[in-house]
Amino acid sequence: MSEDDLRPPPSVAARTDRVALAAGLVTVTLWGSAFVAIRDAGHTLSPGSLALGRLLVSLVVLGVAAAIWHEPPPQRRDLLGIAAFGALFLGVYSVTLNEAERRVDAGTAAMLINTGPILIAILAGIFLKEGFPRWLFAGCAVAFSGCVLIGLAGSQSGSRAGLGIALLIVAAFAYAAAVVIQKPVLARVSPLQVTWLGCAAGTVVCLPFAPTLVGELDDAGATAIGWMVYLGVAPTALGFATWAYALRRTSAGRLASLAYLIPVVAILLGWALLGETPPWLAAVGGALCLAGVFLARRRQDPADQRSSGPTIRIPSH
Repeated sequence: MSEDDLRPPPSVAARTDRVALAAGLVTVTLWGSAFVAIRDAGHTLSPGSLALGRLLVSLVVLGVAAAIWHEPPPQRRDLLGIAAFGALFLGVYSVTLNEAERRVDAGTAAMLINTGPILIAILAGIFLKEGFPRWLFAGCAVAFSGCVLIGLAGSQSGSRAGLGIALLIVAAFAYAAAVVIQKPVLARVSPLQVTWLGCAAGTVVCLPFAPTLVGELDDAGATAIGWMVYLGVAPTALGFATWAYALRRTSAGRLASLAYLIPVVAILLGWALLGETPPWLAAVGGALCLAGVFLARRRQDPADQRSSGPTIRIPSH
């Protein structure tokens, strides 16, 4: 059987890509809203407490969903991959990013954490045999420059602590590694099961913050608690579920390129909900992000398709 025989018909591939794009855009919107929620809730809840609190909420929501749908549990061989994804993305990434942004300015944070999609594209090309499509990397480069401008526009003078930079590097690599680990598991396990069990693994990683969370909840107001619940239900439970759904139906590199829209969503929501008027440099950066994502999601030419390996059709349900 040739590689061409393994590829789905163009109409099926286009439909699958549109579904994945729609699910990915839901994730991007929810994750962008998380920045607004974290900014407000972070006044009374510390990074570790907030990470654990939202995971506990999402664990309950996803547990109820898993009980209703009665999907088959994953096989033992996939449990380690799910645990690694959850520990890295929902545990290590969340805590290190929240803590790092207390130590470095927004410009440094944007430049380092937004290397994540580029790292995903590189790691996916190496380990998942997705190849190195030139439009994907060109789009990522343009979008990354837009994120840098957004970060510089919101940066403030202050010390660029070495620990904060190290934490951001850890967060970027944890994010990228988690996605590459998650992708092959989704070929055998449903997005709901992967997200639910991944949240369980992330919760275990964050359990050391439980005493702090209990103490801070006594002093936290209804607004902070409401934001924590929102973070658990929307950006975490729903956002990671739609991310897994999209990742199952498209390449890791193409999906990761959508993450460059998150700062754009955060700026728009911050302006609409918190009255934060973005500087003109951030608007220019947002336009570059949009252009970069458009480039990254261009159809591959035949040479790029051969370099990225065969595409195996996923049956629709």
